[in-house]
Amino acid sequence: MSQKVSNMRRLTVLGAACVIGISALIPHSRAVAADNWPSQPVNFVVGFGVGGSADRFSRLLAQYLGDELGQPIVVVNRPGAGGQLAATYVLAQGNDGHTILSTSLSPYLANSIVHTNANYTLEDFAFVNGQWSDYDLIAVNKDRPFKTLPELLESIKANPGKHSVSVVPSSAGHISTYLLLEAAGIPAENVNIVTYESGGQARSAVAGGQVDFTIISAEGSHGIRDRITPLAIIRDQPLDGWDDVPPVNEALKPLGVEVPLLDGSMRGIATSAKFKQEHPERFEKLVNAYERTLKNEKFLEQLKAQKIGADWLGPEKTTEILTRNYEIINKYRDVMK
Repeated sequence: MSQKVSNMRRLTVLGAACVIGISALIPHSRAVAADNWPSQPVNFVVGFGVGGSADRFSRLLAQYLGDELGQPIVVVNRPGAGGQLAATYVLAQGNDGHTILSTSLSPYLANSIVHTNANYTLEDFAFVNGQWSDYDLIAVNKDRPFKTLPELLESIKANPGKHSVSVVPSSAGHISTYLLLEAAGIPAENVNIVTYESGGQARSAVAGGQVDFTIISAEGSHGIRDRITPLAIIRDQPLDGWDDVPPVNEALKPLGVEVPLLDGSMRGIATSAKFKQEHPERFEKLVNAYERTLKNEKFLEQLKAQKIGADWLGPEKTTEILTRNYEIINKYRDVMK
């Protein structure tokens, strides 16, 4: 009888030890699961077509960030609706972190929310980094008589319907066109706004004289410099490479007006906000891997060769910039119709 009791006690102790042992393993198992993310190839979803700036940025980043994460990154282009199709697709793919938005984040996300009734908000995304930002250039065809921004605006005001501008739909340049006209007290219908699907096409239009002026990324405009007259940079200070071009509000001083400064396109990556909330350790792993990638000398050399930006802003600063741009677009939502 005593032997049975002793055996039962022994089994009870062993059982308790097993329970304790299993319980002790659970946190470790969770940590191992987190460490194993990503457990399959990751998709970078780009909201624009192959060959554009967002696509080139994404493909080069995918190569090096994939090495840091230990899984290949596949670039998937889902163009349409100014990036809205790609953003909607990413949010519909679940929150395990294997589908990431890699595209021109600003101003396209904000514009789709304010102007095209997107079914998401900025808060639905967790922004990782805005790596490559542009500032827009206001420039006229070199054969036009305008040498300053006030001269151009005065002619637009005095000659309704005579002048035309080339822009990319939903771009910062597109929105800034309306903001500029609003600040100068000029009805939007005074200008023929001609949209092109790429920055290259918009630049070709002003360089070839099909339109009078353009508001487009300065960074990609060096190739047409001999065929345009730069009038202003939409920024609060001069821009490297365009040092002789005044910031827009300095150029506007003779008119006594100012325009809200909307940052140009920002290319970067974002996950769903739920991914960050449900898997904070995975999100942190992604952030750290991205930051390490931007210290890779070979990657930096290729970025420089392709004239792609290499900024590390991090989640907080990126979110701050995107939020500020959204507030400008939302405040002036009635201007752009």
